[in-house]
Amino acid sequence: MRNRFGNLDDEEETKIDITPMLDVVFIMLIFFIVTATFVNETGLDFNKPEVPLNQPEKPKDDKNILISIRGNNDIYVKGRKTDFRTVTANIKRLRSENADAAVVIQASKASKNDTMVQVIDSVYAAGVYNPIITNPTE
Repeated sequence: MRNRFGNLDDEEETKIDITPMLDVVFIMLIFFIVTATFVNETGLDFNKPEVPLNQPEKPKDDKNILISIRGNNDIYVKGRKTDFRTVTANIKRLRSENADAAVVIQASKASKNDTMVQVIDSVYAAGVYNPIITNPTE
């Protein structure tokens, strides 16, 4: 009851009903979940065929620069084993000998994608922006 000053007695307390506020919060949560757009990040998807590990593939056309990546991540440039750090220098040297030479990259399915990306970066660093990525023939 109210006393003569307009205040409530200690025994009676007013309580705020927060149920409608919770309903509004849950409805807003559902609204944001339903309307949120989920972005799928795209990545590089390599379709690498299976190639034997121990024998490098011989280039069939000498005017093209063949870069072969084996299943154990060994890199061969025109049939010679090399490191990914020297791929750029090898391509520049071979392109200086034959400026019309196309760069062909062949990677085994067992090789790592990281090795493939490093080789592509090395090819770009050599100034070749249109390498041909093919499946190895057996």
